[in-house]
Amino acid sequence: MKKLMTLTAAVLAAAALFAAEPKSGAIDKKAFDAIVSSGVTASDAEIAASEWASAVRKAGVLRVGGTRTSYLFSQLDETDNKVRGFDAGLYQLLARYILGDASKYELTQVNSSTRESVLRTDQVDCVFATYSITPARQEVISFAGPYYVSKQAILVKNKYKKIKGVADLAGKTVATQAGSTGPALLKEYAPKAKIQEFATDQEARTALEQGRVNAYVTDYTLLLNAMVKNPGAYQIAGDVFGPEDSYGIGVPLGSDAVAFINGFLKKIEADGTWEKLWKVSLGDRTGIKTAPKAPQL
Repeated sequence: MKKLMTLTAAVLAAAALFAAEPKSGAIDKKAFDAIVSSGVTASDAEIAASEWASAVRKAGVLRVGGTRTSYLFSQLDETDNKVRGFDAGLYQLLARYILGDASKYELTQVNSSTRESVLRTDQVDCVFATYSITPARQEVISFAGPYYVSKQAILVKNKYKKIKGVADLAGKTVATQAGSTGPALLKEYAPKAKIQEFATDQEARTALEQGRVNAYVTDYTLLLNAMVKNPGAYQIAGDVFGPEDSYGIGVPLGSDAVAFINGFLKKIEADGTWEKLWKVSLGDRTGIKTAPKAPQL
């Protein structure tokens, strides 16, 4: 994989910010909707050059694997039945790029254990779900991107003092998500922790709230979801850790969707749409002032 432009400085700065109580922020619906409805569209020649994109256009809908409960990345608003957030904005922009209409997508809910299976069984065309690119996953599916970079962090209850960093996880019961990169990273960085795997983010946080685990480890940016949505309930313990976690867009193994979607990502990065989407979905809602640079493709 080509060298990535990192978000380490931004992540560390944001971690310091959120050691204090963050401010909860609802998404600016009008601004979000304006961004996705005005995105770039592909030419007929660009569509014709891609077997994957041609199939999507013929079907008239982009089938997406994603979530509806990720507050900053892909959250269903029951008042208007629309999904908004950073991941949601990207797949809606991709639907517009291919089909000329950001609303022409069909969302299948996935979790960290089902993302590969929905691609391998042709239930979806692509997966947008804060999906970490790993060698093991690349054996069974392909990835476009990366489009974002994160690291791991430790979530504990607010004012919990016994865990101040990854070294303090030894002997503690630590939640993480099954099928994510969390279990392997915990075995590497906290080999003496007692790991409990949960199917979903909600289940892991419920275990933390109920005191069945001492901490919850997963991607830092995902933990922002919990902190912004539940101000005062949680805090980040210590610094982020582990290797940079590159988020990609899952597509069928060997698909020419990789080249097509990477071309789309380059366009929305070059014209400023990526940064605008980051700002309305993440920056404005978390108090992080400076937008990170998009990873180099």
